[in-house]
Amino acid sequence: MEIETNDFKRCTLVKANGRVDGLTAPKLEDTLNSVIDRGVYKIVFDMEGVDFMSSAGWWVLIETQKKCKRYNRGEVVLANVQERIRNSLDLVGMGTYFKIFEGVTAAVGHF
Repeated sequence: MEIETNDFKRCTLVKANGRVDGLTAPKLEDTLNSVIDRGVYKIVFDMEGVDFMSSAGWWVLIETQKKCKRYNRGEVVLANVQERIRNSLDLVGMGTYFKIFEGVTAAVGHF
């Protein structure tokens, strides 16, 4: 899995490509934690290149969401989520836990 980050004025964009599973989720967690450690709590996670998301990946996003929302500092929003991944999120009852945008521009504009 490849991960890249881009800082914008009001948020940081984190883009992943490949599978997010038990082996790669720690890398995603390290990246998201480094963004938070810099004091950025408004994160757009671009999932356009993500073709599989395991429960380990979802737990990383859920924990990051909790950190960002603490004290109303920010949140994690998702962009370009593939339909089958969105369905798996809805299946476990977490479909309303994240705001989901059709594109990165709309997600960044949310902040």
